Amino acid sequence: MLDNFLIDKHVLAALEEDIGFGDITTDNLVKDGDVLIAKLNTRSDGILCGTKVFERVFRLLSEKVNITFYNKDGDKIYAGDTVALIEGPADAVLKGERTALNYIQRMSGIATETRKYQDKIGDYKAKISDTRKTTPNFRIFEKYSVFIGGACVHRFNLADCSMIKDNHIKLAGSITNAVQMIRKNISHTHKIEVECDTIEQVREAVECGADLCWIICLLKK
Repeated sequence: MLDNFLIDKHVLAALEEDIGFGDITTDNLVKDGDVLIAKLNTRSDGILCGTKVFERVFRLLSEKVNITFYNKDGDKIYAGDTVALIEGPADAVLKGERTALNYIQRMSGIATETRKYQDKIGDYKAKISDTRKTTPNFRIFEKYSVFIGGACVHRFNLADCSMIKDNHIKLAGSITNAVQMIRKNISHTHKIEVECDTIEQVREAVECGADLCWIICLLKK
């Protein structure tokens, strides 16, 4: 799900943002040949996610950085665990540490929160699903984290699936009109989903041939 090409493109932009014109602290302290050994520890229980991205940050700075992981994505980790050992040129380790941590901390946080809600479902067959309400330019990593957390990944972008919402229904005049108009112009490989507010809308969506539909529920304590 996470291809090196997509990872590297994103990580290089992140490193450029963070390093800027140079790390004026590291560049003036580190000498050629200096080596650093560091441990990645966790301060809280959770689900690990983002190991591949974490590694690519350092490898893009220096192929001489070696990382040994003691856990893999999806593993349950506990406060105090050592997740990885990092060893390599001091300048690469120091310049990459914050960016690498930003990725793995955010991704592990999302995976951990996702798993919490999925576990709450217990023996029921329902599955948590994500949305497109993602951080701009971070979607691939956030959706991967949701997947690692045990939930279902919904459409990745607007081209994946046609999802008819309230504004589309207003423009088309009805759910039936919206489904018919879209069905005439999309590929047979695409599905049509309808976001419903009422049971009546669910019935209309089913009757007019929508592939998927769901209803917004407001839960009260």
